[in-house]
Amino acid sequence: MAGAGPGPGPGPGPLMGGYQGAARGRGVAAAGWRLCLAHRFPQPRRPYGAGDVPLRDVLRHVGLALRYFRWWYKKTCIEKKSAFIDLLCAVPLQQIYGCPLGGIGGGTITRGWRGEFCRWQLNPGKYHYGTVIADQFTVCLRRKGQTVYQQVLSVEKPSKLQGWNWGYCGHYAFYHALYPRAWMVYELPGQNVVLTCRQVSPVIPHDYKDSSLPVAVFIWEVENGNEEPVEVSIMFSMQNGTGTKADKSGGHWNEPFALQEGGERVAGVLLHHCTPTNPFTFAVAAREKAGTVVTHLTAFDPTGSGRDVWQDLLQDGKLESPSGRSSVTAKGEETAAAVCATCTVPARGHQTLELALAWDMPRVHFGSKEKLHLRRYTRFFGSNGDAAPALARYALAHYEEWERKIDAWQKPVLENSQLPSWYKSALFNELYFMTDGGTVWLELPHDCLPQELQTPGVASLSHLLPVLREYGRFAYLEGQEYRMYNTYDVHFYASFALIMLWPKLQISLQYDIAVTVINEDVEPRQYLMSGQTAQVKLKNVVPHDIGDPDDEPWQRVNAYLIHDTANWKDLNLKFVLQVYRDYYLTHDAPYLRDMWPVCQAVMESELRFDTDNDGLIENGGFADQTYDAWVVNGASAYCGGLWLAAVRVMCEMAEVLGDKETQQKYSGILQKGKEAFERLLWNGKYYNYDSSGSDTSSSIMSDQCAGQWFLGACGLDQGELEVFPKSHVVSALQTIFEKNVMGFAGGTMGAVNGMRPSGVPDTSSVQSSEVWIGVVYALAATMIQEGMVQEGFHTAEGCYRTVWEQLGMAFQTPEAYCEKKVYRSLAYMRPLSIWSMQLALESRAGRAPRAPPAPSSPVPAGSEQSNGDNLGPVASDGSQGPCPVPSSL
Repeated sequence: MAGAGPGPGPGPGPLMGGYQGAARGRGVAAAGWRLCLAHRFPQPRRPYGAGDVPLRDVLRHVGLALRYFRWWYKKTCIEKKSAFIDLLCAVPLQQIYGCPLGGIGGGTITRGWRGEFCRWQLNPGKYHYGTVIADQFTVCLRRKGQTVYQQVLSVEKPSKLQGWNWGYCGHYAFYHALYPRAWMVYELPGQNVVLTCRQVSPVIPHDYKDSSLPVAVFIWEVENGNEEPVEVSIMFSMQNGTGTKADKSGGHWNEPFALQEGGERVAGVLLHHCTPTNPFTFAVAAREKAGTVVTHLTAFDPTGSGRDVWQDLLQDGKLESPSGRSSVTAKGEETAAAVCATCTVPARGHQTLELALAWDMPRVHFGSKEKLHLRRYTRFFGSNGDAAPALARYALAHYEEWERKIDAWQKPVLENSQLPSWYKSALFNELYFMTDGGTVWLELPHDCLPQELQTPGVASLSHLLPVLREYGRFAYLEGQEYRMYNTYDVHFYASFALIMLWPKLQISLQYDIAVTVINEDVEPRQYLMSGQTAQVKLKNVVPHDIGDPDDEPWQRVNAYLIHDTANWKDLNLKFVLQVYRDYYLTHDAPYLRDMWPVCQAVMESELRFDTDNDGLIENGGFADQTYDAWVVNGASAYCGGLWLAAVRVMCEMAEVLGDKETQQKYSGILQKGKEAFERLLWNGKYYNYDSSGSDTSSSIMSDQCAGQWFLGACGLDQGELEVFPKSHVVSALQTIFEKNVMGFAGGTMGAVNGMRPSGVPDTSSVQSSEVWIGVVYALAATMIQEGMVQEGFHTAEGCYRTVWEQLGMAFQTPEAYCEKKVYRSLAYMRPLSIWSMQLALESRAGRAPRAPPAPSSPVPAGSEQSNGDNLGPVASDGSQGPCPVPSSL
């Protein structure tokens, strides 16, 4: 399935009205969405790969189709593993998702906008899409010792647990989300009571402890509008498992727990899920304080009627609270548990109930099961598998501090009246992928180094081990459907979110990429596009990715089998550009010194693509860059522009480091390359797609200014520093806005990747006629850098409205969509590039990072100065963190 189909007008998406300036209910932030839970959607279209015609477009010819099918059959049917890209079994679109739970790298659980627990990623990089119906919140109201109202807070009417009161009327409920928080407001019909559930996860910029925790807190604000007190109970029920067949594998059990600290007590139930691989424990807990009573039910059957549970709560608003552990489930059995928090709310008053969910899967294997890995949070809570109670207690004790930090981070943006409302929503909500991108954050073993870190060349990276040991290893998928970790051509766009918010994770990731550059993998394999055999990884070449979650990431890289990416033209350049961008924003001199020899090596490798020695690389007549289905031949706007930008930052880095010989070398290449680029590609209005002279070489590519985009982010785009003539850049952007944006879908869907000068989309490939959301955000950032602020916002707004409103793809932003509302690759990495828009706005507002050390003061070879733990964009006043945008843009 795909987005909303045609009808009488576009109609509202699942998030009606987009970002709002006001919200209902106590505790709901002034920023959020309002949503009627009863809303239904028209039948959407299918994704690429779901039917024979789109599949033929993707595979393009019979030879490739046969090679892919043979490989797919072996991988999925014989090896029983997932395909890194599964064109035959695309993930269906479900327009149900809301804000995910959990911090970075400890696994995530997504809660839908109707309150359901519906998307699970506890095993690293592996997703299960399914609602577990027993996972619910239930409210019980009592007056004068009698239960007057008891209701599951769900609009569902399932076949299980039919002894419960289901079918809450969606007309009386509203949903709001501003990541990492969400609000659900329930106006209980006929009761004059309003419940607001505020959902908080510890996703906090520049925090490398609490942001790693696999926890979420649910703060229930209860407002009593009556003239008499009411006793309110909130029951949180949870199944032992994630809704997969493992729930019935047997051997699972539950037990109550309680932790006392000071004058407060945290109590609940532990659900031990004892699978052979990657076992875990849920902790469902509540905070017991003055006026609050916490009770529990250790175990019940989630497949039965649930009548006993219901009657237990109905009787007195509390649960039985048996002592001792439950019996261990037999094969075929499932089990669940419940925790209930109860308080009395005075007449015309309000009270708060606090519940938490924690999941402890400390020791994990990837698909190969070759190595045992420890998650980041085990540094603080241990790796024995008994941390769930402590995690739950810690979350309940610290969530208020988390919220203060989240407010301080988001408030400058939310209160800036000059910024459009949709942008505020997009900026923060697109960050869901930082945690829900199959993300892992792992500790580096202290007893023995991984094999890939023991090669001789790695020793030259003097700060590699200190960085990895202090901040761990970070990886996220290209997309939930494109299962490759740290896909580098795409991370190039997404990396702005990391470097601005968690810069040490970006630095760590870059060190891992540098290791793979130094190493090689001589194992031969066949590539699906060409059918030819080549080695997996060449020395001094940036990899496409660091591996498949169904294999052993970091140890075996380049899970991507479509092309031999050793001949891709963009990967090496994107590494060099990120190195300098990272240094520019962090001033981390040791990092720059370590990366400098690696940058020199990959640029030497890249020089082989300048076949005519004109200072400009040439593409090879196949799809040899991130647009891996869009053929490019000769000099090209995209790769040529990236090349010149990389050469420019090589000159800058050489000057900072005092390497005059290298500076002179690349200064000469830059002068030649700039002349060749303008001569071969500039046509008076924009840069041609490529110089091949083919029927589509004059296409208008929306991403033609990618090199300028990165130079602008590094402060290397003005005056004597400019590489591309300012008048040419502005003209190209104006042409893109006129043709690719306003000339496409009435200017309402962002920028199409390729547009012919005649004003029709370039249909020479699947990708040329697509809109790539992450590319559009980068284009908008470039426009803002060049003073085209209104055009930039209009361009980006089209993508936001299409994805989050028209197509109903909240918290699953795809890589691409077409004008006919067909999409590709749900939940994708690249849209994190929206944070480059924020950096551009900060720079325009005079809050740009301070300049790195002056060229006349090169960083000495022995320098050990860095910004320490709190690296991040540095404001002109010296303050750390993402800088607020003043009211004047």
